Amino acid sequence: MTRSGFAFDRTRHDRAGHLRADDRWREADPRVMVLGGEHVATVDGPAVRWMGLAEAPEGTWIHLGEQDGRQHAAVVVDRVPADLAPVSLRVLAPLLGAAELSLAIHAVAMARWLGSHPFCPRCGAATEVRAAGHLRHCTSCGTDHFPRTDPAVIMLVTDAEDRALLGRQAAWPAGRFSTLAGFVEPGENLEDAVRREVAEEVGVTVGEVRYAASQPWPFPSSLMLGFFGVAETTEIVVDEHEIAEARWVTREELTVLGESGELVLPPPYVSISRWLIETWHGGSIPGHW
Repeated sequence: MTRSGFAFDRTRHDRAGHLRADDRWREADPRVMVLGGEHVATVDGPAVRWMGLAEAPEGTWIHLGEQDGRQHAAVVVDRVPADLAPVSLRVLAPLLGAAELSLAIHAVAMARWLGSHPFCPRCGAATEVRAAGHLRHCTSCGTDHFPRTDPAVIMLVTDAEDRALLGRQAAWPAGRFSTLAGFVEPGENLEDAVRREVAEEVGVTVGEVRYAASQPWPFPSSLMLGFFGVAETTEIVVDEHEIAEARWVTREELTVLGESGELVLPPPYVSISRWLIETWHGGSIPGHW
């Protein structure tokens, strides 16, 4: 199976937004995915369990679109029944092909938004689901509410010696490291968000910032925007709130530390963080969470 550098990197289905206004997509015998939160019904774990409309349980419907000439949908339930083998999409992602993963990430992103916005933020009244799961309408004040995505920057910073800066969050066990990341604040461009987050978390000043790639991350509702940054200073002063430890590493040191298990990175094919690190490193690195 051909793999990209990380999961959720490209949409591989036609979202067919023009079909959301009515139920015409139901007439096309869609394949149906069952999910609750970020958990998806599977067949023995490694594959999404698809079923017909008649087999699907009651729930909130989402039209996902067309793929390979067939319509696809998802039904959101409070909890996927145990006999449908629910598995978190975070765990399932490395096991799925790109086409199936494209549909699953769309479904989970919409399900998380639908579940977290039952009331109108303008007047507080209950909202109803419309547009095949892609809109919530307030029947009290008439406001339409659309899905929201929170932009977050994630960056690999290097210095003049071409060392990479890695950090360990305070909640992580010793030895677990990754790239730095943080949410974009209102009125802030992406490059400045990179500079601010690095300065706040580890005290390093970043100059040049270069965009690399992006990745949807619906856990619960983020869009990860990946960057490479160049450090103007190298002294590390961790904030001791979000980041407990940070360090500069060379490619050779990272390989040795990975092989020994002293330094553990995010798993491959899931998060863009691993892809940023391996792009700089120039190859695969032993060991992962």
